[in-house]
Amino acid sequence: MNRNTQLSIILLFLIIHIQCKSGKVPTGQKPVEIINSGAVRIDSSSFRSGFTACEPTICINPASPNHIVAGAILDNVYHSHDGGLSWSQQKLSSSMGVYGDPVVRADMNGQFYYAHLSDPDNAPYRSEAFLDRIVVQTSTDQGKTWSDGSHPAVRGTKDQDKQWMAIDPQTNHLYMTWTEFDRYGSKNPEDKSRILFSKTTDAGQSWSDPISINQYDGDCVDSDLTTEGAVPAVGPDGEVYVTWSFDHKLYFDKSLDGGMTWMDQDRIVADQFEGWDISVPGFGRVNGMPVTEVDQSQGPQRGRIYINWSDQRNGTDDTDIWIISSDNQGETWTNPKRVNDDAAGKHQFFSWMDVDPMTGYIYIVFYDRRHYPDNRTDVYLAYSTDGGASFTNTKINESAFTPSAMVFLGDYNDISAYNNQIRPIWTQMDKNGTSIWTAILEME
Repeated sequence: MNRNTQLSIILLFLIIHIQCKSGKVPTGQKPVEIINSGAVRIDSSSFRSGFTACEPTICINPASPNHIVAGAILDNVYHSHDGGLSWSQQKLSSSMGVYGDPVVRADMNGQFYYAHLSDPDNAPYRSEAFLDRIVVQTSTDQGKTWSDGSHPAVRGTKDQDKQWMAIDPQTNHLYMTWTEFDRYGSKNPEDKSRILFSKTTDAGQSWSDPISINQYDGDCVDSDLTTEGAVPAVGPDGEVYVTWSFDHKLYFDKSLDGGMTWMDQDRIVADQFEGWDISVPGFGRVNGMPVTEVDQSQGPQRGRIYINWSDQRNGTDDTDIWIISSDNQGETWTNPKRVNDDAAGKHQFFSWMDVDPMTGYIYIVFYDRRHYPDNRTDVYLAYSTDGGASFTNTKINESAFTPSAMVFLGDYNDISAYNNQIRPIWTQMDKNGTSIWTAILEME
């Protein structure tokens, strides 16, 4: 090879490197981008209906991706057989009662799980506690019919709240974490809150005895000094990871044996400025609690753990969305990266994250006020195809809405992604009530 040929090859590699670093795609390669086919209204509810629909949850069936199930406060369940273009609605019922905080997930066999709070005052299973158990109902027919439900053991008169679920795609074992209050809302310093864990290995027929996995208990006020927001995630080798908020910090714990044993020392992985109980104009309360996910794909970031949350480190008039990651099972973490790409001084909040298990792409849905001087609110999606190194932000709602602090819009939204099919779900405030929406998004 002569010197001129060597120089030409070096020059070619330099050009390719510069193009990749600058985001330019060499000729013949198609850029990866979101195709947005529009927003779809799933449900609407009137202020006259009692509990207006909010706190929506959604899940794509990995065994049949055109089948999607969603839920919302108080006892709503929705199912779609055409990828989310149209929806059927019904009411969920259980002999143990249904009282909100819906979470919908599906295992690799296509069985759906719907977790929610109980309502023992209106059910045969009465106790002195208001919310005495977390109930999980199952569906084997794409959300059309549901079992009466099962639950981890009742722990006396303590209140159970804010649950979330994750499923191991290798075993279909389901893991659930939540907050237990000695007495919900109590200001008595003797009353404490803690993070509990339980699992089912037989598709929801039975549950392990709940165990406490946190090292430091919180209070029961349901604010920044309460341990809340525990969201589990599963690694490629069956690792179970959990992160929650407490005392203006994010705490991380892990189990490498399916939840049998946990770390002796909870690890602080990030500061949460102004705590998880965030003040944003137009909302009675905004939760900035963390969401944990793991890359299950066969891509270059396989096994990477991500934690997403919101806080006000840039000021109380500038709530932002953040993400950190770990490539060594949570031993060390990156510095927080800002996900929203607007100028400073606007609020972004109420984020939820999913990582596509087939591609490893990250998707985060959140409320956004970058375009307005007042409380008008849009819905944005941020996505990353490079393991969180960079994010693209795109607006996904049809028109802005203006919330009112007098109307409860819930504590969270949700998003589901599978094999380049992305379905966020969120609540909007309408003139006469609230509405639940999704967007038809595909990655191409």
